[in-house]
Amino acid sequence: MIILGLILLILGIVIGSGILWTIGIVLLVVGAVLYLLGTMDRAVGGRRHYF
Repeated sequence: MIILGLILLILGIVIGSGILWTIGIVLLVVGAVLYLLGTMDRAVGGRRHYF
């Protein structure tokens, strides 16, 4: 999810599309939060790891 967010963020900047840039930032933040919760051994949504 973090990689997809990064790709969309870069595409949004290169193309100049605000919606891709916004979706990229949202996916990056959500992916980072899920990653941090997974590293703290905290199950999120019934899953211990998201990869």
